[in-house]
Order: sequence, then C-alpha cells, then structure tokens
Amino acid sequence: MGIIAWILIGLIAGAIAKALTPGKDPGGCLITMVIGIVGGLLGGWLGKVIFGVHSINGFFHLSTWIAAIAGSVIVLLLYRLLTGNRR
Repeated sequence: MGIIAWILIGLIAGAIAKALTPGKDPGGCLITMVIGIVGGLLGGWLGKVIFGVHSINGFFHLSTWIAAIAGSVIVLLLYRLLTGNRR
C-alpha cells in the first residue's frame, strides 16, 4: 500500500480508536493521525509476530482495518499513560 493509503487508514483508525476508548484525549487531529499511523503499523507487526498471519493484505481487507484499529487503541492507551493529565 502507498503512503497515502496509510495516512487515510491511520486517520480513520485513530478516530475510531478515540471513539472506542472512553475519556479525554490530550490531542487534536494531527495527534489522532500519528496515533493511527503508528497503531496501524504496530497492529500489522503484532499480527504477524504473535499470530503468524500476514494481517496487512490490502486497503479494503477487513484484517487490515482490524489490525490498524487494535494497534491504534494500544498506542492511544500508551499515549494517555505517558502524557497523563497535563492540563
């Protein structure tokens, strides 16, 4: 997949991750996109390492989106732990 597809998946997966995890997030649209992109890469890597499957098959495959969303949730929770309540 190209970089534009990763950015699009990252933006959407990051937004879904924010919707799935309750609480306030200290970040805007740019942080959401970064969390989504990193989470998508993390989800694909974890799927390959832990389960032995190639989870990033293509843009329209369900496994790609599940891996990206799961990875984004993990990265979002780690981001919340690291930043805490700095407001």
